[in-house]
Amino acid sequence: DQIIQEYVDKKWIAGATAMIVHDGKIVYYKGIGYDDIEKKTPIKRDAIFRIASQTKAITSAAVMILFEEGRFLLDDPISKYIPEFASPKVLDKFNEADSSYSTVAAKREVTIRDLLTHTSGIDYAQIGSKSMRAIYAKSGIPSGLDAKDKTLGTEIKKLGALPLVHQPGERWTYGLNTDVLGYLVEVVSGMTLNDFFAKRIFEPLGMKDTYFYLPASKHSRLASLYTEDSLSKLERAPETSDNIRLNYPNTNGTYYSGGGGLSSTMYDYAIFMQMFLNGGEYNGKRILSRNTVRMMTMNQIGDLNLGDGKFGLGFGITTEAGSSKSPVNAGTFDWGGYFGTSYWADPKEKIIGLIMTQQVPNSHGDLDSKFRVLVYQALD
Repeated sequence: DQIIQEYVDKKWIAGATAMIVHDGKIVYYKGIGYDDIEKKTPIKRDAIFRIASQTKAITSAAVMILFEEGRFLLDDPISKYIPEFASPKVLDKFNEADSSYSTVAAKREVTIRDLLTHTSGIDYAQIGSKSMRAIYAKSGIPSGLDAKDKTLGTEIKKLGALPLVHQPGERWTYGLNTDVLGYLVEVVSGMTLNDFFAKRIFEPLGMKDTYFYLPASKHSRLASLYTEDSLSKLERAPETSDNIRLNYPNTNGTYYSGGGGLSSTMYDYAIFMQMFLNGGEYNGKRILSRNTVRMMTMNQIGDLNLGDGKFGLGFGITTEAGSSKSPVNAGTFDWGGYFGTSYWADPKEKIIGLIMTQQVPNSHGDLDSKFRVLVYQALD
């Protein structure tokens, strides 16, 4: 409580919710601080958060459900299912003046595994490298947050024709890979990503508050979003930023972003993570096989590095080197979201930790790391 309260008292954050699960049991579950500072409305622990990139693990699980059914192999080229990705090109020269560019042929096709591990060479709209941001903007490719009246299939097909930022498999580049995978799920299953998630993941697990677009009855539970002014002072976020309507979870959208579109609660996401720690099963419902979970939570990028970490199929993975700098054990898998949410699951200690704020940017984003330290020092 104390550390989160300190951040609230210093007006570094409005409020946060945090949860610790140990050995399948909730040992800590609280909201601290405010949802709305001015109105002094407290943040409730069941608030619904824009989880942004925490959507990626859920989309990756959906892909692996279909993989287990024999619908495709991970080393299949994506063009086998989305033909627009055939004959990929790699960016060679870029002209800043008019966003024109030249390309060279890719040495090989992009595979489903490349997409799951972010090694395809696909970059990010709005937050990626300068040249690729411009190229994507020119084609109207969305980052996945509030794509207004667009649909996933139309945008992903356009993306298929655009250049990669490097040769497939040669580097780790965080990008729109998981949005492509969301469309792969739609193509292979014949369902929208929204329906697939509901039927194959959320309903079986009892995740009652996880949606792309919230039903009207839950709109009031969406957490308020904060930002910082030029002096890093906390203030309510405007209604739109970078052309994104920040209340997008409370709209009726048609774009189901596998990379960033979901909103959820801490409790729902903890259920999803517990399913992984249980080897693919929760509450008597099996979502994935034990060995699929093993594949998803081990290093899948070989000698490529991600700081001190590695990447699995949808998760960041803590290595021995990483565990020397933080109390979490090697083999821990984690990720977070753009608006200030994060999670980790440590199979060795059987711990899941989640901390959620709604603030971008946040000069005090180290709260997550401090929270981890405090959780581990409490273990005997």
